[in-house]
Amino acid sequence: MDKTPEFDAVRIEPVLTEPTPESPTESPAPQAPAEPPAAAVPGADDPLKQAEQLAAQHHDAYLRAKAEADNVRKRAQVEVANAHKFAVENFTAELLAVKDSLEAALVAENATVDSMKNGVELTLRQLKSVFEKFNVTEINPQGQKFDPHRHQAIGTVASDAEPNTVVQVLQKGYLLHDRVVRPALVMVAKSVESGA
Repeated sequence: MDKTPEFDAVRIEPVLTEPTPESPTESPAPQAPAEPPAAAVPGADDPLKQAEQLAAQHHDAYLRAKAEADNVRKRAQVEVANAHKFAVENFTAELLAVKDSLEAALVAENATVDSMKNGVELTLRQLKSVFEKFNVTEINPQGQKFDPHRHQAIGTVASDAEPNTVVQVLQKGYLLHDRVVRPALVMVAKSVESGA
């Protein structure tokens, strides 16, 4: 007798798999959403509200900083305008004494020529003192080389002096610190040969 192998009966259970595009006949089973919507999660609004509050605080701080910067700019403009407007206030106060001296000289009834001359000399010294106090210096370039930055040549004169030397000062110039307020009006030497 032939023996046939005996097989134990194995029951194969069907495996449920996702439908594949190859098998369109099977209808897909409805799936549950992976995550519930944010409204369904308790406390999901809290981070959003916190972010909105933080944004509102930052916006408020920005507006305050902008207003402060505008105020600082406006104050600076007023200060600069006042500095320009009242820059000569101290200088003016010092010049008032010089004016008072000149007026006193005009009021004097029995003034002699010598007393008038002495009064004018005192007033001139007073004025020079004011100029020194405020760094106003005189430009008197007699005998110096002509400097177009500080001198204004009115003409040239034939002279034995070295060419381009100031031989005559028609009007003194003045400096305020290092800036020329008024150039000196001068006559400049030219060589005798070029004058012939």
